[in-house]
Amino acid sequence: QVQLVESGGGLVQAGGSLSLSCVVSGRAFSTLTMGWFRQAPGKEREFVAAISWSGSTHYTDSMKGRFTISRDNAKNTVYLKMNSLKPEDTAVYYCAAALARISIPTTPAQYLYWGQGTQVTVSS
Repeated sequence: QVQLVESGGGLVQAGGSLSLSCVVSGRAFSTLTMGWFRQAPGKEREFVAAISWSGSTHYTDSMKGRFTISRDNAKNTVYLKMNSLKPEDTAVYYCAAALARISIPTTPAQYLYWGQGTQVTVSS
């Protein structure tokens, strides 16, 4: 059984930074493309960023330059470093895993496994 466990959410002031982590167990990490999504109250789940097993990345345009996704294959962990946070970044952030493909998936339906989510709140 594949499990994804996120950590690192919390409360931060606008302009601040947070780092999220997601540890994966139950499947060979190298076979997975890892993604981060977020969901604000009353809104649909939104793609944030993803990283392939080889390190190729893809970001939503509004987060390029502020967010950085990375992975440590030896630790079965994917990270999301968030800088210059804005109140509109407030959401529950989810880690997700998809089977590795040639292209990086960007929709929730393409991801098989999900973490429980971690709350990020940015105050103004």
